Amino acid sequence: MSGLLVAGTTSDAGKSIVTTGLCRALADRGVRVAPYKAQNMSNNSMVVAGADGEGAEIGRAQWVQAIAARAQPEVAMNPVLLKPGSDQRSHVVLMGRPCGEVAATDFVEGRRHLAAVAHAAYDDLAARYDVVVAEGAGSPAEINLRRSDYVNMGLARHADLPTVVVGDIDRGGVFAAFVGTVALLDEADARLVAGFVVNKFRGDLGLLRPGLDMLEERTGRRVYGVLPWHPDLWLDSEDALDLAEGEGRRSGAGRARVAVVRLPRISNFTDVDALGLEPDLDVYFASSPRAVADADLVVLPGTRATISDLAWLRERGLDRAILDHATAGRPVLGICGGCQMLGGEIADPAGVEGAPATVRGLGLLDLSTQFGGAKVLRVVGPAGYEIHHGQVHGARSSGAVTGTMVHGSFEDDGARASYLRETLGVTSAASFPAARERRLDLLGALVEEHLDVDALLDLALASTPGTP
Repeated sequence: MSGLLVAGTTSDAGKSIVTTGLCRALADRGVRVAPYKAQNMSNNSMVVAGADGEGAEIGRAQWVQAIAARAQPEVAMNPVLLKPGSDQRSHVVLMGRPCGEVAATDFVEGRRHLAAVAHAAYDDLAARYDVVVAEGAGSPAEINLRRSDYVNMGLARHADLPTVVVGDIDRGGVFAAFVGTVALLDEADARLVAGFVVNKFRGDLGLLRPGLDMLEERTGRRVYGVLPWHPDLWLDSEDALDLAEGEGRRSGAGRARVAVVRLPRISNFTDVDALGLEPDLDVYFASSPRAVADADLVVLPGTRATISDLAWLRERGLDRAILDHATAGRPVLGICGGCQMLGGEIADPAGVEGAPATVRGLGLLDLSTQFGGAKVLRVVGPAGYEIHHGQVHGARSSGAVTGTMVHGSFEDDGARASYLRETLGVTSAASFPAARERRLDLLGALVEEHLDVDALLDLALASTPGTP
C-alpha cells in the first residue's frame, strides 16, 4: 500500500491545507493520487454518486481534496461522516448513507464496526491509486481515545503508513507541540512518525532555522518544510469553528451588505462562499438583531437542527428583525433548513432532528415541512445538491422572500449573477469555479516550493517508512 498520513498537533493545525496541497502537487506531477479521511466530524458535506448510482454524502473537505487531486470524489474518500446533533450525540453517515447515531459515551464499542468499514475503504483506494494522502483528525496524541482510534495512528498501524505531523506556528508553542506529540505515543505508533511540517509561518526563515535544527536533533526526525501563511489561501471550510466571532468576520467592503445568520447548528455555510468573492458585496456572519437590521440581504443558511435553531432565533429577537426586514420589502433567502424556517408549520413527529415536536415557522412563505426517516441526497444542476430529511410542500417564493432546498446554487456563476441582479441590482464580477482552481493551484505551488515533495513522495511510495 502506498500512502501517507498527515496528522496534526491539534485540530485546525493545517492538516486539510497540507493534504489538499499535496494532492494538487502530486496530481501536477502525474501521480494518480486520492485523498482520504477515515472519519470526519462536520456539518459541511457534499453529495457524490454512491456505488449504486444514487446520491451519497461525504465531508466537504474531502470533496475539495478530490478536486485538488483531479480525482472523482467518492464515498471511500470519507467512509465515516459524523454530523453533530447535540453535544453528546452525532448522526452517523456510513459510506455515504445515514446509519443511526453514536454517543460520546460509546466511544469504543460504538466505533468498532466503523473502523472496519473505514479501513476497508482505505484498502480499496490504495489498490486503485498510486498514492493515498490520508488526513488525520484532531491530534494523534489524544491518549484517552487511542484504544478506539482508527483515524490517526490506528489507521497508520493498519496500513503501515509513514506519518507527518503538522503544527500551526501562528498559535505559538509549535516546537513543544511537536516534541510532546511524539513523546506521548507508544513505541509502535512513534515508529511511524517520519517528521514534521510547520504551517502558517510569517517572517524570516533564518530566525526559525535554529529551532528546526534542534527539533530534528532532539527527535531524530526531519522537518519536511515550512509552509508560509498566505493571504490568498482559502478552502471550503470543514466546520463552524472559524465563525465564532460572528459579525466580526467580513469578506469585503462592497456597496450591498449581506448578513448570514450564524445559527448554532449551521451546516453547509459554504453556500455563501461565492458571494464573498463579489467585490460589490460585503458578506458577514450575524448573530444579533442589529447586524441583521443593517443588511440589504439576509440569508438563513442550512442547519442540522431546524427546530432548535429556530427557537434560538426567537430567543435572540432575530425573528423579529428578519420579519421587519422582509416587511420593508428587502430580500430574504432561506437555504435548506433556513427555507424550512421561512414557512409555516414544521413537524418532526418521529424526532428525526431531536425531541418530537411541531412548531410554527416565520410565516414568510406559504409552505410546510414534514420530517421523516428517508433522507434526500441528490445532485441538482451543475453545482447544486440536496441533503435533507425534511420534505417541503408549498410556495418557495413570495415577493422578495425566497426559499430553496438546494445547496451550492451560488457556485453556478450564471445562477448567482441572475439572483444578485434581480434582488440587489448588483452585477456579478467573479467566477467561483475559476477562483477555486486558482487557489488550489496556488496551494499546490506553495507546497512544491516550501515542502520537500520528493522526499514525501518517496515516503508514500515506500513499503515501510524510514524510521529513526
